[in-house]
Amino acid sequence: MFKLGLTGSIGMGKSTTAQMFAEEGCAVWDADAAVHRLYAKGGAAVAPIYAAFPEAVIDGEVSRTALKAIIGKDPSALKKIEGIVHPLVGQDRVSFLSTAKADIVVMDIPLLFETGGDARVDATVCVYIDDATQEARVIERGTMTRDQFLTIRAKQLPAQEKCSRAQYVIHTDTVEHARAQVQDVVKHIRSQLSHA
Repeated sequence: MFKLGLTGSIGMGKSTTAQMFAEEGCAVWDADAAVHRLYAKGGAAVAPIYAAFPEAVIDGEVSRTALKAIIGKDPSALKKIEGIVHPLVGQDRVSFLSTAKADIVVMDIPLLFETGGDARVDATVCVYIDDATQEARVIERGTMTRDQFLTIRAKQLPAQEKCSRAQYVIHTDTVEHARAQVQDVVKHIRSQLSHA
């Protein structure tokens, strides 16, 4: 099983690209989706988060809005939250890998390089688009202000640095172009696997 780490900054087209890998027969594990499962009713993060920050659990699930407010008041709370959530996300990933049947497993991890996740995969692929298009895409979603977007982007490694560290780069300028590049990456990895 070949583990491919997929990353890219906000608004670069990572989720769409992950779906394209799935369409090529790859199994896709999504770190953000794992966090959503952990935070949902009955999720493994609910009890430990409640123990540390009772006000963050509303109607039996972890509220991301409440967590943001807690971190806003006390930035040191972030480390405590990460200390609870990151090991649970790791367990979710291990469980997924133990049951995945595909020859290529794509690990969709937004902060792949920032968290050292690139050490746990066989190769990395970074999605990329120019800054102006990235900003326009995020603002068009209507889920955050320009200031919120710029704050998030400032916390992420610069896109060019992510691309320089990745073995593969997918330019998401058009859906067709991105799909063709995904198919090339899959072909390249499968040819390596068949010669291994």
